[in-house]
Amino acid sequence: MLRRLYDWTMSLASRKSAEVWLAVIAFVESSVFLVPADVLYLPMALAKPERAYRYALVATVASVLGGIAGWALGYYAYDTVARPVLEFYGKLDAFEQMRTYIHDQWEILLLLLVTSGLAHLPPIKIVTILAGVIHMNLGFFIISAIIARGARFLFLAWLLRRYGEPIRHFIEKRLGQITAIVAGVLIVAGVGYKLLAH
Repeated sequence: MLRRLYDWTMSLASRKSAEVWLAVIAFVESSVFLVPADVLYLPMALAKPERAYRYALVATVASVLGGIAGWALGYYAYDTVARPVLEFYGKLDAFEQMRTYIHDQWEILLLLLVTSGLAHLPPIKIVTILAGVIHMNLGFFIISAIIARGARFLFLAWLLRRYGEPIRHFIEKRLGQITAIVAGVLIVAGVGYKLLAH
């Protein structure tokens, strides 16, 4: 199923309505959808590099709005809507494990900035729903999401404008691994700091 979703999302890049679809995919990725908006963003930005930053802005705004929807699902409708969505994607166990360890908005900010904002580990919808479940301040959440998602898409826009097609393979194959390692180091450092503080 995931491969079909991926292929379908890729096919949207060549449509005239691609920009609208980018907004839709970025929105739903942040709350209920499994395929990241990058899958659509990359071919669009490579086909029209002069629009890379515009597409990055569209993806950022839609992603933040989708994040607010994910926050609302966690805050108001976890048992009735969010939990079944997580169960459907096989992410419920990962969510519950994170829920055990994450208790304050600063930890959510770290997850948004380092993992979901950069490497999709864990998927952003898990973080946005969790932010609602722990009743993270909505204003703080929105600012965090703007920084995290904006950093991701604007960085991709900069890479694509500077290096073009040759950087695509690196982005698709290596960027996630590198940022995941950085994320792991920062999370371990954060956990270590928390343990020492107590």
